[in-house]
Amino acid sequence: MASPATIERIIALTTDTKRYPEGSIKAIVFSAFQGVTDQLITLATKAADKDKTKACTITTDIEERHIQAVHELIPAERRGRVLAEVSSLLQELQDILHGISLIGECSLRTLDHVTSFGERLSSCIIARAYENTGFPVSLLDSTSLIETTGDFGASIPNTNRSYERIQSAFKALSHTAIIPGFIASNESGVITTLGRGGSDLTASVIGAALKVDAIEIWTDVDGILTADPRKVAQAFAVPNVSFEEAMELSHFGAKVLYPPTIQPAVALSIPIVIKNTFNPDSPGTTICKKNSPCTQQPITGISSIDSVALIRLQGSGMIGVSGIASRFFKALSLASINVILITQASSEHTICCAIAPNQTAKASRAVQEEFELEIEAGRIEPLHVEESLSVISIVGDRMRKTPGVSAQIFQALGNHGINIVAIAQGSSERSISAVVAMRDESKALNAIHDEFFLSKTKSIHLWVAGTGLIGKTLLQQIDQQNDTLLHQYGIDIKLHGLLNSRTMRCTTDPSRPLSLTSPLSDNDAPADLAAFVTDCIEKNLPHSIFVDCSAHDAPTLHYQELLKHSIAVVTPNKRAFSSTYDLYKDIIKSSSTHRTPLLYETSVGAALPVLSTLRDLIQSGDKVERIEAILSGTLSFIFNSMRINHLSFSEAVLEAKRLGFTEPDPRDDLSGLDVARKVLILARGAEIDLELQEVSLEPLIPSEATEGTAEIFLENLTDLDSDFQRRLDVANENGESLFFSATVDCLSGRASIGLQSVQKNHPFCGLSGADNMIAFTTARYKERPLVVQGPGAGAEVTAAGVFADIIRAIR
Repeated sequence: MASPATIERIIALTTDTKRYPEGSIKAIVFSAFQGVTDQLITLATKAADKDKTKACTITTDIEERHIQAVHELIPAERRGRVLAEVSSLLQELQDILHGISLIGECSLRTLDHVTSFGERLSSCIIARAYENTGFPVSLLDSTSLIETTGDFGASIPNTNRSYERIQSAFKALSHTAIIPGFIASNESGVITTLGRGGSDLTASVIGAALKVDAIEIWTDVDGILTADPRKVAQAFAVPNVSFEEAMELSHFGAKVLYPPTIQPAVALSIPIVIKNTFNPDSPGTTICKKNSPCTQQPITGISSIDSVALIRLQGSGMIGVSGIASRFFKALSLASINVILITQASSEHTICCAIAPNQTAKASRAVQEEFELEIEAGRIEPLHVEESLSVISIVGDRMRKTPGVSAQIFQALGNHGINIVAIAQGSSERSISAVVAMRDESKALNAIHDEFFLSKTKSIHLWVAGTGLIGKTLLQQIDQQNDTLLHQYGIDIKLHGLLNSRTMRCTTDPSRPLSLTSPLSDNDAPADLAAFVTDCIEKNLPHSIFVDCSAHDAPTLHYQELLKHSIAVVTPNKRAFSSTYDLYKDIIKSSSTHRTPLLYETSVGAALPVLSTLRDLIQSGDKVERIEAILSGTLSFIFNSMRINHLSFSEAVLEAKRLGFTEPDPRDDLSGLDVARKVLILARGAEIDLELQEVSLEPLIPSEATEGTAEIFLENLTDLDSDFQRRLDVANENGESLFFSATVDCLSGRASIGLQSVQKNHPFCGLSGADNMIAFTTARYKERPLVVQGPGAGAEVTAAGVFADIIRAIR
């Protein structure tokens, strides 16, 4: 009941004879206006604290809101009577609050009376609004209909007595009844309440007493969803669930239904239908005796309690001793501790249960007192309390006798690095509950939801560092391919973070990813790599991938932290894998320890399968003896142009620069350092312990030729032509060709790079353009090496390799 507009919508809905034939609605139960019950509780608290200023402000808010509703819903000629009724109720409320402030105390009994005014005010106004439309209704007092037993605050209906009262009242009734929900009275006629959400229970008790065909609960969602949509964006409504499934889901946090609501309907098998006030044509969810399966999935839904504490009683003195569990739970019961979940080790050494975090101190005192002697003797340890936890519950009738469901659940959690603190499963096999860290709750819900309900679709969540040529091209390729990936392969790639050296952008809402085609600008936040990585970790989304398209050291320092949090790393950046051997091994170990993908195939040969081929050879038992490689597309183009097109060295370099094959300063390519890094990564892939300074690098050009600016270097480039022509002539005379290549001698553990002359029948001589080639000589490929050849440079090719690694990581 959010606003007068909402009330008008509900009146129109319930008086629509096409939806509800005349006389078909027996009763309509209304809750208080949205937020009013919370305001009333605050009012009572402030009155008890004698905080008159705050109390007066809230009282004024409540009064103005209800008076405004009368003015909007009731025409002027009929308004006087309603305003008088509302004013009378507000004056009664004011008198009670004054009494509370005088004695400075608010008992549960008094609080029930105060909170009853929310429903009493709303139902009074709504009943008169119905009458104004010409729809005849009778306003009944639910305190005279429902009798409760038990304590104040969340009283339990005495169904036998309540049914008699309800049936008697409805015998004399010819119109639809308007009934305030939530409130009732005890056997002495004192006002009680049925607990937060108790309006649902009011409707269920009324419906059961009248043996109606159905009980409809109109709320703000399309029914019972597969998960909480605030935590799982892709959650959807299920058409029907069984009473048992609904009870399990509501017990473990499904807010759409107040758990006790189901009990009165179960005995008479009366269906409960959950409908959406804002989407009335949606079929909603029907809760009935037996679930009619609409899918082949064994589970119906996933719910969670987002904040629990786990208390654990353990000690060697518990083993084989009868009555320990009885005493433990009796102590909790006497302290009014509600137990959410129970699990016990088969050794009888440990009993643990989940409770609300605000009850841990009381639970500790109760258990300490009960087992005081055993604790003092050291046979039982003091109660252990673990907080900041959540309970995830997976529910479904079809889980029974379906093998493999538990395996799917725990594999989904394990694959995303989610640790399970405790597990509980009932003998009915209808639910499995797992306790996880609170920070992993949303991630766990999404992982399990994807596994069962979206198994044909996987969402990949990207954070991309580096928006240069490769990063920009990668985003373009993803944008062009995204629809095909989604519809043909069930892969949905979403961008959540983008970073360059100056600025960055991250999503504020994970359900609304960034545009793949909107570049960073000066209007974005200043670049902060640490904050960027923290955002990736704290969003804690399943299938998260950090893509490092930079060529800097800084991002590589965060790889281990990302891998530790089960965030895959995909990168063409050579820095981490050509840094110190210790750092390289630590990063590789982090990937293995945390079972998180680390893919850097593109750091050596762009899109060529170089490292994967090397890994396959070694893992299959082959012995790699020698690796020969041309690993620079730029240098490959230069020497192929000299060999095939008979260009001079300077002409070949300038042509490579014109075609965009070189760096802005060609000396960066000609230095050979980039090749050295690639060779080092290859050598380490062959399980050789090698440092960068141990790679023998023969300079391609003399150091004096590299002095000055790039422009001066290019102007003087022809000075190098004669030396290279002389080398080329010598090679030709010997029937050989020149290549700037690398060699890894796996037997001696050495690596070298330089200008080499090879025979015309060498695989290198088959190269053209900017192709790379890697030749593996192994025990199995001894006479003819295994060759990997293809484009090894260029933004399109490298980005495509990174794109492929992203897909590979998710698989």
